Amino acid sequence: MSRRAFSFHRFLAVTLKEFIQMRRDRVTFGMMVGIPMIQLILFGYAINTNPKHLPTAVYASDNSSFSRTIVWGLRNSSYFDVCREAHGPAEIQNWLAEGIVQFAITVPVDFSRKLLRGEKPDLLLEADATDPTAVGFAVGAVNQLVNTVVNRDLKGPLARLQATTPPFNLVIHQQYNPENISQYNIVPGLIGVMLTMTMIIITGLAITRERERGTMENLLSTPVHPGEVIIGKIVPYIMVGYVQVALVLLAAKFLFAVPMLGSVPLLVVLTFLFIVANLAVGITFSTIAKNQLQAVQMAFFFFLPSLLLSGYMFPFRGMPGWAQDIGECLPLTHFLRIVRGILLKGNGLAETAPDLWPIALFVLVMLTIGIKRYRQTLD
Repeated sequence: MSRRAFSFHRFLAVTLKEFIQMRRDRVTFGMMVGIPMIQLILFGYAINTNPKHLPTAVYASDNSSFSRTIVWGLRNSSYFDVCREAHGPAEIQNWLAEGIVQFAITVPVDFSRKLLRGEKPDLLLEADATDPTAVGFAVGAVNQLVNTVVNRDLKGPLARLQATTPPFNLVIHQQYNPENISQYNIVPGLIGVMLTMTMIIITGLAITRERERGTMENLLSTPVHPGEVIIGKIVPYIMVGYVQVALVLLAAKFLFAVPMLGSVPLLVVLTFLFIVANLAVGITFSTIAKNQLQAVQMAFFFFLPSLLLSGYMFPFRGMPGWAQDIGECLPLTHFLRIVRGILLKGNGLAETAPDLWPIALFVLVMLTIGIKRYRQTLD
């Protein structure tokens, strides 16, 4: 039989060989099964573009039945979760700046008196609109709610106040992004996304490349401490990360006109911790992977949940509780809050501090694992 003619037996032999090789490369096989399952779970259960039960603060100077009815109506709308009661406007502004609440309702002190006189008092709704998708449906629900929520209390002599228009004015302030410009939310977040993708992949290849090229023996023959090797491989890429940060900031300023209300030098300093976090992940993966292909696969396995569960592509508070818990463990989630808070809200170090220590803890854990996994022998 000619060798060029198709042989079914040779075909079966090659196919069997590939299955055997696939079984031996368990990491690759796990990625082939694991990544589609992660996509299925995340897109099926975790992703929600219509978030509900958003944390809401109430500042009710007028403690009347009308203000209580409004709060009751907000709770029943399922979009708002009234979780805090403020004692002043400054407290509300701090909660919105730190991202503790998404909405704040302010009922003025003379609300009920003006309503009973038919003077149509103002009711203030403030929203953290750094992510326009997260607040759009909720604001629409409030506009529908105000037409009916107070009518339950307008009975008897007060029935004359019921009309086709609401008896009060709903004033909506969408702070930090009043025009709902999506670039204000997307472009600053690109700093974190780009750093996560490139830093992990680049450093994930560091040690595996040394092993595949045979240059690992040179390192093993020297009295270099594992920590010195890992830190030494991280430092050169820090400058690469800062080049990426500079490019995004320049594009944000001159191409997309993103407002930069806070301190850019503060953002640059805090970005160092996030860069180190991603480099630590890449180095850790490189100590686990047997070859460069596995290192890249691990990097993608980490990048996909980071992209979907951090709040970059989909509203963070729209995800179920278990997905938010996973997202809180990812450094990208906290860095997005930091960069958006500094650029769009003008936050300082005090407002960003709650998101700094989770990143620092993540760095400590990853570096500890990476140092322990580093092999001082070729076995």
